[in-house]
Amino acid sequence: MTLSSQQRSVVLGSFLGWALDGYDLVLMLLVIPLISTLFFPAGNPTLSLLAAFAAYVVTLIMRPVGGAFFGNFGDKIGRKKAMMITIIGFSVATFSTGLLPTWEMVGILAPIFLIALRFLQGFFAGGEWGSGAVITMETIPKSSRGLLSGILQSGYNFGFIMASVVYYFVFAHFSGPQFTEIGWRIMFFTGIIPGLTTIFVRMRMKESQVWLEKFHQKKIERAPLRKIFSDVDIRKRFFLALIIMTGLQYGYYTTMGFYPTFLQNYVNVDKSEIPFLLIVATITSFFGQIFAGYLSQKIGRMKTLSLFAISAIILAIPAIYGLYHAVSFYERALYTVILIFAATSGFGPIPAFLSERFPTLVRNTANGFVYNGGLLIGSWAPLIAVSLLSHGGTFIPILLGVNVIVASIILLSGSRINPETRDAEIS
Repeated sequence: MTLSSQQRSVVLGSFLGWALDGYDLVLMLLVIPLISTLFFPAGNPTLSLLAAFAAYVVTLIMRPVGGAFFGNFGDKIGRKKAMMITIIGFSVATFSTGLLPTWEMVGILAPIFLIALRFLQGFFAGGEWGSGAVITMETIPKSSRGLLSGILQSGYNFGFIMASVVYYFVFAHFSGPQFTEIGWRIMFFTGIIPGLTTIFVRMRMKESQVWLEKFHQKKIERAPLRKIFSDVDIRKRFFLALIIMTGLQYGYYTTMGFYPTFLQNYVNVDKSEIPFLLIVATITSFFGQIFAGYLSQKIGRMKTLSLFAISAIILAIPAIYGLYHAVSFYERALYTVILIFAATSGFGPIPAFLSERFPTLVRNTANGFVYNGGLLIGSWAPLIAVSLLSHGGTFIPILLGVNVIVASIILLSGSRINPETRDAEIS
């Protein structure tokens, strides 16, 4: 696979943006038990945790709004311009999270400030995915779409890996009361570093030639969002693709999204082990998505999604049960690899699939809206998990496993009713 310097800069610029998105998301997940006590001191640990996850869900629910808004912007004015705005917006939001006052400082204003900031975070982050996926798939050769789709999508996990490493070092230097007072803030402050790096790379990117051709031909759609729902064919494609994204997002946030909380609150594991297990999980998802993207170029996007959905249905309960009852780090690592590989790798072909599924005039809007639209249901997975597991007792691994199976059935259904797109032309 040979790419020009311009193609490489587009891939790198999109990859780094998704890495920062993943970085912010996992920072919040890593400290969410602490956030629950600092911003939502309800007296009941479960209620505090639910409240903190609700604030987290606000970020995810706002992503479809941001995806539609900035996707609309990208279809009308350009992919690159949309990407510059979104990366600046959520870099500032990540950094600002470290400045927030706690309940002890300002009382009820603390959760209000937190929710408002997560609201903005979700809005900007929602616009990031669609533009990055579209400009990359419109720029690279057709034969490379599958593999680069997986590499691009794995950017989230690269951000997770960075966050897990930062968490390990910050926790090691600011343990106990120090972490509660200043350590978690430093973690969010560090988000400005990948943000500035990404801005620098994107300044050197060029606009998508596919979009520019339409622009010069004066064929730009002035109301892309309205077009999606007024055009019968595009509307059908939208809702069929949304089934796939709902299954993937629900499965992801039941496993990867809930994994740090599951380890800290439900599994008998030493806290010093948690960063290493998180690194195992994120590396697994990182390579799993690259593999799935590569595989989709060989056997097709839908066959790849079906394969991982079936694997997750079969392996979810045994893997979670093994993780829950494991007595050593190596056992927990093994079951983590099995669970995360089966449940999260399916994202690999998605940037390619969605870009191949929609026409250029609405591609940015449709991609961002569909991808993030899966979060309208998928984002509730951690809240549902906390509610189920709070009274689960010995059935905790089974209940969580059933949650993964439900997500995988939705994904499998979507992969059976959507057409194959591997050979589609992007023009």
